[in-house]
Amino acid sequence: MSTNLPLVFSVTSGKGGVGKTNMSVNLAYSLSEAGKNVVLLDADLGLANVDVILGLAPEHNLFHLFHEDMNLDTILFDTPYGFRILPASSGISDMVSLDMGQKLDLLDAMDTLEDNVDYLIVDTGAGINDNVLYFNLAVQERLLVITPEPTSLTDAYALIKVLKLHHGVERFRVVVNMVQNKKTAHEVYLKLLGACDHFLDGISLDLVGFIPYDQNVRNSVIAQTPFCHKFPKTPASVAVKQTAQKINAWKVTPNTDGNIKFFWKKLLFQERSVA
Repeated sequence: MSTNLPLVFSVTSGKGGVGKTNMSVNLAYSLSEAGKNVVLLDADLGLANVDVILGLAPEHNLFHLFHEDMNLDTILFDTPYGFRILPASSGISDMVSLDMGQKLDLLDAMDTLEDNVDYLIVDTGAGINDNVLYFNLAVQERLLVITPEPTSLTDAYALIKVLKLHHGVERFRVVVNMVQNKKTAHEVYLKLLGACDHFLDGISLDLVGFIPYDQNVRNSVIAQTPFCHKFPKTPASVAVKQTAQKINAWKVTPNTDGNIKFFWKKLLFQERSVA
């Protein structure tokens, strides 16, 4: 078994409507454009929309993994943009909350991905429901998308609080979306950091970047095309590419919080090899 490990990170949020899925898609595009092998998992299992944003219609999705014993390679879908997606279903109540067996099945299935995957990006749902928490526990890094809206900050804090107090997760990365400038982004970040510092001990909150408000983002959503592809020089695209460059510097970290991870068998093999 190879010890070549993908870096697995979630793109998550406490509140819907903050541009989380669009961020996931465009980070996947930017990382693949940089020569990386990227898989994007649509983990908003009951309200999936990665395929919608991309204007694609995959024949199979994760429903078929759980209910028809289909293997992961059959479900993986090649996009025209250099990365692959693991699509989920939409409007199927059976997918809203995975049972323990399904969670373990998914972890096992992920270990079958070929060894040359560099990044697995997990686009979670919003909020603090069971699926959102599960996927945020199964990744190595969490990229939290926030906006200047007060509800975005309140709900982001709620997600951090639950993951910290109930699951021991202490490290989060932050990207501030739809802001006017860097100064505003920093102010928004400091509000969230201040709340965490005041009420929660031991939280690490790293500002990775900010994405300026950009009308071309909306235009690309309507066109069902990643804005980094359709408008590569627009301010939002430049900012996402800069964020992707920072992510490229992240390293695969050991399982320090005690939660089982995607590619847990390979992680365990690596740890034993080092020992």
